[in-house]
Amino acid sequence: MKQPLNLPWLFKMAWRDSRKNRSRLFLFVSSIVLGIAALVAIYSFGDNLKQNITDQAATLIGADLVISANKAVTPPIQKLIDSLGDDKSQERDFVSMVQFSKGTRLIQIKALQGAFPYYGDLETTPEAAGKNFKNSNDALVDKTLVLQFGAKVGDTIHVGKQAFKIAGILNKAPGQSGVASSVAPIVYIPFQYLQQTGLVQQGSRLTYKYYFKYNHQVDMAKLVKNIEPRLEKEGINYDTIDTQKEQTGKSFADLTSFLALVGFIALLLGCIGVASAIHIYVREKIATIAVLRCLGVKAAQAFLIYLIQIVGVGLIGSIIGSLLGTVIQQILPVVLKDFIPFVIDVTISWKAIGQGILLGLIISVLFALSPLLSVRNVSPLNTLRMSFEETSLTRDPLKWLVYALILLFIAGFTYLQLQSVVQTVVFVICILLAFLILAGMARLLMWLVKRFFPFSWSYLWRQGFSNLYRPNNQSVILIISIGLGTAFICTLFFIQGILMERVSMSSSGNQPNMILFDIQANQKEGVAALIKKQNLPVISQVPIVTMALTEINGKNYAQLKKDTSLKLPPHFVMTREYRVTYRDSLTNTEKITEGKWIGKSSPNQVIPISVEERYAHRSRLHLNDKLLFNVQGVPMLTQIKSLRQVNYNRVQSNFLVVFPAGVLEQAPRFYVDISRVPNSKVSASFQQTMVRNFPNISVIDLALILSVIDELLNKIGFVIQFMAGFSILTGIIVLIASVRISKYQRIQESVLLRTLGASRKQILAITALEYLFLGTLAAATGLLLALAGSWALAKFTFDAAFTPHILPVLGIFSLVSLLTVAIGLLNSRGVLSKPPLEILRRDV
Repeated sequence: MKQPLNLPWLFKMAWRDSRKNRSRLFLFVSSIVLGIAALVAIYSFGDNLKQNITDQAATLIGADLVISANKAVTPPIQKLIDSLGDDKSQERDFVSMVQFSKGTRLIQIKALQGAFPYYGDLETTPEAAGKNFKNSNDALVDKTLVLQFGAKVGDTIHVGKQAFKIAGILNKAPGQSGVASSVAPIVYIPFQYLQQTGLVQQGSRLTYKYYFKYNHQVDMAKLVKNIEPRLEKEGINYDTIDTQKEQTGKSFADLTSFLALVGFIALLLGCIGVASAIHIYVREKIATIAVLRCLGVKAAQAFLIYLIQIVGVGLIGSIIGSLLGTVIQQILPVVLKDFIPFVIDVTISWKAIGQGILLGLIISVLFALSPLLSVRNVSPLNTLRMSFEETSLTRDPLKWLVYALILLFIAGFTYLQLQSVVQTVVFVICILLAFLILAGMARLLMWLVKRFFPFSWSYLWRQGFSNLYRPNNQSVILIISIGLGTAFICTLFFIQGILMERVSMSSSGNQPNMILFDIQANQKEGVAALIKKQNLPVISQVPIVTMALTEINGKNYAQLKKDTSLKLPPHFVMTREYRVTYRDSLTNTEKITEGKWIGKSSPNQVIPISVEERYAHRSRLHLNDKLLFNVQGVPMLTQIKSLRQVNYNRVQSNFLVVFPAGVLEQAPRFYVDISRVPNSKVSASFQQTMVRNFPNISVIDLALILSVIDELLNKIGFVIQFMAGFSILTGIIVLIASVRISKYQRIQESVLLRTLGASRKQILAITALEYLFLGTLAAATGLLLALAGSWALAKFTFDAAFTPHILPVLGIFSLVSLLTVAIGLLNSRGVLSKPPLEILRRDV
């Protein structure tokens, strides 16, 4: 007859057995506290974000319906626009130079007419300026510009030929985040003064926006469904509160998924700490378990006693982590405030706390199961022959099921964040490979030391080496935990460097650093002469022609949609405005990857063109496809004869489509000039002179652009480093826990060495050597994994060169190695500061 498990007795035994070991058990679970805290903070932040997006979606868009186009609307569309909304406003957006009393800068200009925004406000100082500036030639100036140029309310700025008085400082506009304000600061001007600026000319690039508000109940989904075909046919976009809510939610869902994945890495590091801690804990308990077995306790009961302990401590650790995550949740909106276009109201998310506690329990049990299963195999005979016959910790078929469950858990959680099977498989394989490589390196180290033991070396070195493979050694788990932590931290460091180099444009040497665009054909010679008069070079002068794509292989977009045998090109291919150039040769930033470059043609034949390869692949365009362009009302039939690879990191005018010489010379066009200025003082003087003589021309100072990009990347880098901090701290805690656990394994050995006459310095030297070997090998392997992973990301994801800097790599290697030694030595002080007999009585 099967005997009951007697659960009350099991709980009592678990409680009694834990009394002497609670500090160790809590140390084990401390490994997952930060990981749980990171995930609870991120999940809570995500829940708050969703709720705030729902509550504030209207203020993000500022109207019930927004229609936008990159060209003037046709009369039929204008008639449609006139029929929409109870209240309406319109806006023209473009970039231009704005002159302040202390300098000039390329700014995003918004010419506004009407009562927009209908939801939310243009938040200004003084408050009334947001509504009153449209009544006269006043302007609202973004606060970042006010700080940069030392401007104040009442000062005058020049936009083209028109002077405006600063009526107010713009603090916030609908949908504008702190980063957007830094990268593209805004100046609002009244719509009725747009023509007086002289900036709206042939070739000027404007965005036309129309805002609508309904004062009565409207089925917006039905309305949009009715007007969408007409807007799509003209290549016109629209937004509603619902679409804005969906787009914003999706954008920030991607952000929270990425942050959750980073937090999950911290949790995985903690899982390694849990598994290693329980592994050692079970080994220490073999004698106790054997005694219990002699007293009649069944294997299943012994297993449950220690499982109850793990579940109990895991629950406490998960609760602590969830509470800590709720506190950290208050910090995340501050860290991410520059990326969020609204203020987040922080509330406690009980759902996130529940998820954190459940996740902590699953991880505690799942990663503790493998060593815990060994409890079932402990025999009563271990009380007699434990020293001579170790209990097998690997020959258990159930362990393979546990390993499979662990992989399934990692894959499932990763998929929930990435929503991509391919990316999930790649991530899991990378984690598994890293784990196996580190475990293999540890096993190889142990085998090499044992196989080629240096018997001729000094006693201290021999002892340090022998600790690497002795029973109960921590070689494998320390190398895995330190190596994975190092690999992850270094990968983040390298990726940040790749991103910085990807956008970096060197201003040293003879590289161009000044771009002038929107130069009209009749201004070409005058602008070139003015540049030379300032003793600056005209490095290049490139013509640009605007056009629209109307057909692909004889079919317009409507016909392509009906043809189910073809893969439909993305919508933007047919609706965007193309800005192309013409020339008879390639530049030094281009090379042909497919087809043949043809530099000359005539309008009387099919015109050979070259398309940038990545754009061609995204647009599903191929060699020999025929494209019909509308060039200012003139149809031109072209054929793709080559695909080009373009290096966008170089300061050069680069184009998606390039025509040959001999075709577009008579088409309406404007020019882009590229020059170089030696310093910021000359740049400021040159820009002011250019704006005075040619107010319609926009000047881009790359030094200023790069400083803005650098500021943006610093903010992004801080977010990544903030999240990586959880992994770093978790790695340190796992390291401390692992080394702390190994301390208990070395107590008897240290006591015996002291009893035999070994000095304190000798024992410290042996400990230092052991952890130096482990730390250097783990750090080196982790660095190699990070280098390999970063190279793969650079090549296949970022399409960039990967050239790691040697000094930071050596610095990280040294830091991790020394940290391992330092923690090992600090944990040894407790053993060495007390008499051997006291330690033997307490711990043995």
